[in-house]
Amino acid sequence: MCLAVPHTLVAITGSQTAIGRAGTIEVEIRTDLIENPVIGESVLVHAGFAIEKLRPEEATEIEALWEEIRTHSERLSDE
Repeated sequence: MCLAVPHTLVAITGSQTAIGRAGTIEVEIRTDLIENPVIGESVLVHAGFAIEKLRPEEATEIEALWEEIRTHSERLSDE
């Protein structure tokens, strides 16, 4: 199973690299597979590569689902 995680681009660091933030975590990601990355855009990241740009409404929906997963995970770990 493949898993892509939404990230917000917070910095462009090179011609094919950027810093993406998912929650409180920032990581360097490759931007080879998307056109014209822009700070503030949301992208799906898989295996360190931005594989798709997200429309704002898509990003909001996916980020809400990830937050729900985090919340349930924390509840289970507390039990």
